[in-house]
Amino acid sequence: MNLRRLLACLPVLLAFAGLPALAVVNPVDKPVVKLEGLRGGTPLNQDNPPNNYRQERDHPVGERDFVQMPPLIPHGISGYQITKNFNKCMDCHAWQKTKESGATKISVTHFRTREGVELDKVSPRRYFCTQCHVPQSDAKPLVPNEYERAKGLR
Repeated sequence: MNLRRLLACLPVLLAFAGLPALAVVNPVDKPVVKLEGLRGGTPLNQDNPPNNYRQERDHPVGERDFVQMPPLIPHGISGYQITKNFNKCMDCHAWQKTKESGATKISVTHFRTREGVELDKVSPRRYFCTQCHVPQSDAKPLVPNEYERAKGLR
């Protein structure tokens, strides 16, 4: 088989192999796709202006099912950043910001160390909110169960 016949069969062979037939694609016929990242086209050496908005609740505040249950989060947290240097939750729930935001203050228990020592900032063991708090959902149970709330909370 000569080289010309091999090149003519290449698109068919690629199609059977599950690969796009690159030899057939005409770049002039391709539609232009404009991709835009989360920065909205802002160059990397510039900052985007901050989004200044108030988080609205998706759900009414849920009731607790047992006494020591951490409260559920009544709003979406998609895209929230919680790292060792920044915690998005504190933008609204820090004691200094709750009056302005209307959010619930974090509990005083979050300012105690494991040994019970009071701190002037959130304890590192309580800093990563989503370890205990999860967003509320209207999801139906995946399997039937007979769970009942604690008697004192009914």
